[in-house]
Amino acid sequence: MSRVKSSDADTPTSLFEADDAQQPVLTPGQTHAVGVLPAHGIENMIREKQIWASGGVNDDQVQPASLDLRLGDTAYRIRASFLPGEKGQVMDKLSRLAYHKIDLSQGAVLETGCVYLVPLMEALALPERTAGFANPKSSTGRIDVFTRLITDFGVEFDKVPAGYMGHLYLEVSPRTFPVLVRTGSRLSQIRFRRGGPNHSDAELKRLHDEQGLVNGPANISDGLGLSIDLKGDTETGLIGYRGKRHAGLIDVDKPGVLPVLQYWEPIYHGGANEIILDPDEFYILASREAVTIPASHAAEMMPFNPLVGEFRVHYAGFFDPGFGAGEAGGKGSRAVLEVRSREVPFILEHGQIIGRLVYERLTDVPENLYGASLNSNYQAQGLKLSKHFKQD
Repeated sequence: MSRVKSSDADTPTSLFEADDAQQPVLTPGQTHAVGVLPAHGIENMIREKQIWASGGVNDDQVQPASLDLRLGDTAYRIRASFLPGEKGQVMDKLSRLAYHKIDLSQGAVLETGCVYLVPLMEALALPERTAGFANPKSSTGRIDVFTRLITDFGVEFDKVPAGYMGHLYLEVSPRTFPVLVRTGSRLSQIRFRRGGPNHSDAELKRLHDEQGLVNGPANISDGLGLSIDLKGDTETGLIGYRGKRHAGLIDVDKPGVLPVLQYWEPIYHGGANEIILDPDEFYILASREAVTIPASHAAEMMPFNPLVGEFRVHYAGFFDPGFGAGEAGGKGSRAVLEVRSREVPFILEHGQIIGRLVYERLTDVPENLYGASLNSNYQAQGLKLSKHFKQD
């Protein structure tokens, strides 16, 4: 396989020497040669300069099975979303698509309804058999900020082909709330997979039999089915929230400061176990099931399936190993879902399947799992807004 190369003169060419390995091999501490890399695998990539950044990569960017990506110094307001194509580079396209440059070094507001492209601080020099795939961070998705990773010569969003060498770019589009961002803000994350995807329903059934992936019967078919909870809290009847437009600015780097009711309209159970999603409105809802991700696996929510309805669910799809386990008492945590109806009003009913979790094996178990020891924001969660809002 030939490598995809960046022409940027500042990119260290010494990082791009060919990897002659023909087959995946185990490195010290690995259990499997193929799978998603855990934190210490990502740290090895950083040491080997397969992941690099001017000024270095911070230790706290490394999560149990992913790496937080940081915005660079400049954002470009662009006419429309785009992919560069297999023969194109991102910066070449920007010369005709960008309206203007925005300096992020002192902070800047990204407005709703606009599309921005931001070069990221991190760059990659991936081995031939290691690929990347990206998602918005949970807190990004929960404030309705849509992000997609782009690479030079890219033909798909959020995917970095094996052997890619070059810079990374993030498309950012706030949908409900304008956001204040700055150099170093973390809106997205990336996972690395050695070899091809290794998930199967047979493996999922075995995991559920052994560890209990949900608190009840498991709907397993092309992943683990999750259904919607529209009965809500037994005391308050709260089933979710709908975002208020023109509510105000959200500083993405300031947790726990915003008043909930300024930004969100609470939705309560009204006697019928259903909700009508209004077109182009943004909702925070929760799964009926409590989910567990074993230490040996990571999971990703598939974001949209037109066969189950005209809506999109869960922008931020990564679930880390240990989610719902450990400090959560092993009872699981509910999945919080970012839901947006598309062209028409759509009725969701309690218990309706709205998404599927695909579990993938890690190459080996990470040393630290998702939970209190990592100050994880959403462990043992029920229906929960993003970290930016004051908690009762």
